[in-house]
Amino acid sequence: MSYEKNLLQMKKLIKKKPAKAQSLAPFVIPPKPRYTEDWEKAGLTVIENDFGVVFEKKKIYKPNQIHGKFQLNEIFEAFNLWNSFQGVHPISTDNHQVVFFDTETTGLKGTGTYIFLIGKLVWKDGHFEMTQHVLADPSHEAAFLFASELWKPNLSVITYNGKSFDWPQLQTRWTLNREHLPKLPDPSHIDLLHASRRVWRDELSQFKLTKIEEEKLGFKRVGDIPGHLAPIIYLDAVKSGNPATLLKVLHHNEWDIMSLLTLFIHTTKLLLQEEYKDTVVTSTNIGKWFFDLKAFEKSQNVFEQITDQYDPVQAARAFYYLGFEYKRLKQVNNAYKAFEQSLVHLQDVLKIKAYEELAKIAEHFQKEYEVAICHVESGLILINNSIQLNTNQRIRLSEAFNKRGKRIKKKQTISWESAGFDRK
Repeated sequence: MSYEKNLLQMKKLIKKKPAKAQSLAPFVIPPKPRYTEDWEKAGLTVIENDFGVVFEKKKIYKPNQIHGKFQLNEIFEAFNLWNSFQGVHPISTDNHQVVFFDTETTGLKGTGTYIFLIGKLVWKDGHFEMTQHVLADPSHEAAFLFASELWKPNLSVITYNGKSFDWPQLQTRWTLNREHLPKLPDPSHIDLLHASRRVWRDELSQFKLTKIEEEKLGFKRVGDIPGHLAPIIYLDAVKSGNPATLLKVLHHNEWDIMSLLTLFIHTTKLLLQEEYKDTVVTSTNIGKWFFDLKAFEKSQNVFEQITDQYDPVQAARAFYYLGFEYKRLKQVNNAYKAFEQSLVHLQDVLKIKAYEELAKIAEHFQKEYEVAICHVESGLILINNSIQLNTNQRIRLSEAFNKRGKRIKKKQTISWESAGFDRK
């Protein structure tokens, strides 16, 4: 009998014992913190549930409430714009309950880092409602997480850096309490940090929310606490029982969430309202974003508006990307003109690529080999002189351009000989 058959027979003789079901110990509700009454007097409400207590603060905003240069009810105009948008976009909304969401934590990472504040802004019963939950102490974490109601289905959360920070932190804390809490779903998630980087790339020097508030949203904070002090303030409030400074952290969190809503309004209008303008850099970035998403009709429309409204120097990048759009549509003459006009004010890497595209069109479509060689030589000069390229880039690009130049010259020779010309 073969070795394999022996193993199979022995396996049948082994009797598996049924696994014993592990019963969880009943959840023991921890006692209320000693400072519960003091925090209530400061304006926080104590909410009790099956897992303990959590402190809560609610605030109501009228639809016409102003934050910066926006009314909150402009959010419905933004939603309508996305509902009428024919396509898919990373910040497009669906028909789920939209929640503007932000957290404050005791640290940046690790299982020892707690979320101590969860803030949410939603539309409810004809008004905007801000709900902030504060962790009573670590023993009440299950109560705190359950009170957030983020376990409810059909939510769309909008955050600022939430995909990289807030939501992963929430998942970590939820996992540590998963024996007692409902399962945390994976909601649709719009992260406005990524959107801001796409829209204001090469225009803003940094992408802190407070910077965007001042530069783009018309809002400047007065009396705000620095975000990095929030963990210290919370831990001191728990230790001392005095929540006075902690309430300033809640105000900081409130401003963060209000600005999330107005940032969503502003970004949506920039993307979808043709008459709603920012700067030529912003508009070009928006067109490029649609181009990358293969929303070519939208991107072409954006780029053509830019090239019509701005001088060639300001519109150089728009001409550059428009060249690729025309090339995709096989409008090679328009593509050639667009790449040619883009040369006036491009960064070296893009300008080198523009010379390459011009050489391709002249070689393959126009059969103007002498012109194609000129573009190759112009590209080589830029490659050799550019301080924006590292050594590896310079070597790689030089090899590619020299190879292209040799091939074009060979085609040129064949063309002359077929026409009866002797180069000698």
